[in-house]
Amino acid sequence: MSEQTKAQPVKVNDNAEGVDRKLTNYGDPGFSRFLRRAFLSSAGLDTEDLSRPIVGIVNTASDYTTCHRDMPQLIEHVKRGVLEAGGLPFVFPVMSLGEILTSPTTMLFRNLMAMELEEQIRAQPMDSVVLLGGCDKTVPAELMAAASADVPAIALVVGPMSVGSYKGERLGACTDCRRIWTDYRGGQIDEASVVEVNQELAPTAGTCMVMGTASTMACLAEALGMSLPFAGTAPAVSSQRLRLAVQTGRRAVEIGAADRRPSHVMTAGAFHNAITVLAAIAGSTNAIIHLTAIARRLNIRIDLDEFHNIFSQVPHLTDCKPAGSNYLPDMHRDGGVPALLKTLEPLLDLNALTITGESMRESLQDQSPPQIWQETIRTLSHPLGPTGSLVTLTGSLAPGGAVIKAAAASKHLLVHEGTACVFDSLQDLAERLDDETLGLTADHVLVLRNIGPVGAGMPEAGAIPIPQYLAREGVRDMVRISDGRMSGTAYGTIVLHCAPEAAAGGPLALIRDGDKIRLDVPNRVVDLLVEQAELDRRKADFTSRPLPERGWQRLHATSVLQASQGADLDFLQ
Repeated sequence: MSEQTKAQPVKVNDNAEGVDRKLTNYGDPGFSRFLRRAFLSSAGLDTEDLSRPIVGIVNTASDYTTCHRDMPQLIEHVKRGVLEAGGLPFVFPVMSLGEILTSPTTMLFRNLMAMELEEQIRAQPMDSVVLLGGCDKTVPAELMAAASADVPAIALVVGPMSVGSYKGERLGACTDCRRIWTDYRGGQIDEASVVEVNQELAPTAGTCMVMGTASTMACLAEALGMSLPFAGTAPAVSSQRLRLAVQTGRRAVEIGAADRRPSHVMTAGAFHNAITVLAAIAGSTNAIIHLTAIARRLNIRIDLDEFHNIFSQVPHLTDCKPAGSNYLPDMHRDGGVPALLKTLEPLLDLNALTITGESMRESLQDQSPPQIWQETIRTLSHPLGPTGSLVTLTGSLAPGGAVIKAAAASKHLLVHEGTACVFDSLQDLAERLDDETLGLTADHVLVLRNIGPVGAGMPEAGAIPIPQYLAREGVRDMVRISDGRMSGTAYGTIVLHCAPEAAAGGPLALIRDGDKIRLDVPNRVVDLLVEQAELDRRKADFTSRPLPERGWQRLHATSVLQASQGADLDFLQ
């Protein structure tokens, strides 16, 4: 990966500190300082308060974001740490992206949140900022914003939920949600059982406790060096999570004094380490998009070949669903990200700086590797699975790239040739998927298009359900292909992020029912087996769909880049 010289933004009051940073423009700086103190006095702050460095604390609590339910408690502990270290905490709200209660998808709004937070960091006085988040898109949006604003920043997630239980079986959101729903569609369990189990799938505050996108990004924030050790995995309801909040508040004051900026921490070496961890945990495919977007905010270019080069060298080490059997609290019990980093030490860039001011080498010096009694984190000599837990693909169907989580796919489908059945939209999928007259078999390839960044904001719809009549026959997996994403909690032989997407006139737009598609994961290829002359004829008939009429959705559709470029807005990189 290459690191290029970053154009520095214009900075106002660069030599000022604390409350005198970034003065409001009244044409008289003295008056601005005078008026600022008058209004801060109305908030009960005195001269001693205003002599301290200011630490901004991002608040993404919302009734619509249930996994952030305990964030108010976390904020109070961060504030305590800031005060103990001599700082003055200022909590401020940023839009909250709750996965389950946002339509059509939170991915549509990741860049909006990043833009809002970047502007707030730039506009308001703060010597450093604490990035509180946790749910899937909040962490990447915050890291993108921090990278662009480049004010000293430290990340803290809310932590994973505790694991639930039903009839003696451990359960957790959302991999088990998908399995149970598939069983229900296939007639394996009844509606009463679904209602009962629903109470145990998300039993506490916190993010999904499987290795979905939230858990993946929490681990990667730690691997990037942007959060404290164990901050990625400590359970949401644990006392350790509260202690980490206090420690994060103290550290926020320190990084402000040291002027330790995101650009100092999130270097090319740090991204190498994060991708190495992503491979080892068989993490969410969404992280490929997010890491690319964050890196490009720092003018660090990562392409799919570089992901592949690292993925091909790192075995699967972490036994967490959906590519394993355990949960994030189990990983934390067995040493968390620090133990995993110690295992991966020979493969890491040990010179990368962490938010503590230590290099990765120094931070791992006294860290113990996983012990023999531990099960969730394996060693390089005794991995859970081979290298290539995630695979980047190219080919005639995805010349701009695609991805698949091979560790969560069916081995017998990793090399497969089948007949395409094409769905043009989510509505088309809902109306026709279970229509038995389609004559689908387990060998068909299900294709869903127009759900990419431009076409639909890139929802997590790539894990197309198994047609109900096939599910009742016991079919649990089929090859599925789309230009959208899937939840990190999902599993199956699913090709995602096909680029260029259908809405941009990519090959996905040219597939017809009955075409043959060949997937060859070992050789990193997904091909549409149609003669070029026929594709050229189809291309001549292609008509792009109308853009959204107004607002954010129009701005997004006219400015968003493809998945392989991070799906960020072109003018924000």
